[in-house]
Amino acid sequence: MNRPVLWEQHGPIGYIRLNRPEALNAFNYDMLVALGEIVETIEQNPRDIRVIILSGEGRAFCSGADLKERRTLDDQQIRRNVMKTSEVFSTFERLPQPTIAAINGYAFGGGMELALCCDFRYSIREAKMGLTEVSLGIIPGAGGTQRLPRLIGPSKAKELILTARKISADQALGLGLLNGVADDREQLKEMSEGLAAEILANAPLAVYQAKYAIDKGMNTDLDMGMDLEFKAYEATIATKDRLEALEAFREKRSPRYTRE
Repeated sequence: MNRPVLWEQHGPIGYIRLNRPEALNAFNYDMLVALGEIVETIEQNPRDIRVIILSGEGRAFCSGADLKERRTLDDQQIRRNVMKTSEVFSTFERLPQPTIAAINGYAFGGGMELALCCDFRYSIREAKMGLTEVSLGIIPGAGGTQRLPRLIGPSKAKELILTARKISADQALGLGLLNGVADDREQLKEMSEGLAAEILANAPLAVYQAKYAIDKGMNTDLDMGMDLEFKAYEATIATKDRLEALEAFREKRSPRYTRE
C-alpha cells in the first residue's frame, strides 16, 4: 500500500510530498494522520533538518478535502477531520525551520490552507488555486479565514473567499500570495532549492529566532513586537555561531556554523 505522505531528507533539507495523486492529493483522514506523524518527527528531532520543502505527487499540490470520504462521514466524524486538519497544519506552521510550498498544480481548499501555513510559496505558472469552500456550503476550516487576510489584507481575502474564486499563479503573485512563479516543475524545484540554499548559508539559530520574532510579532502590536524581537535577539548573543560569524569576518572566510 502506498504511503499517503512521503518524507525524505537530503542533507539539511527535508522533503514532504503529498502522495495520493489518483485523488489529486485530496486529504482523507489517513493522510492527515500521516502528515501529522511526519511533522511530529520533525518537531522532536529538529537538529539535522534546517529547511523543509512541501510539494505534491502528480499534477496537483492538494485539491483539498477528500469529498468522496466526506460523503461517508457523520457530523461527529466531520468535526474530527476538521479539528485534526487545523491541529496538524498549525503544528506544521509552528516548526522553527523555514518552510517552502512548491505548488506543482491545483491547490484548492485545504490544499491552499496548507500552503498558507508555509513561510514561502512558489508555484508553476499553470497552477490554479483558491479557497473554494463556500461553493460547497462550508467555509475554510483550517485557518484560511485567518491566514489569508493577514497575508493579502481583509478586503482581497474576502473577495477570494466569498466568491470561491479560482485564480491563476500570476494573479496570486500579483496579490502577494506567492513569492515567485516558475515556468515548469523543474524550474519550480530549482527556485525552491535555490531559496533553501540561500537560507542554509546563514546561522541556523539566528534564522529560527528571526522567523519566531516575525511570526509572533505579526499577531501583536508594535511595542509587544519590539519586546519579542529583543528577546529573540538576546537568544542569539551567547551562541557559538555568533562568535564564529565574527571570527569568519575577521579572517575573511565563510563561517562554519554548528547550530550552537
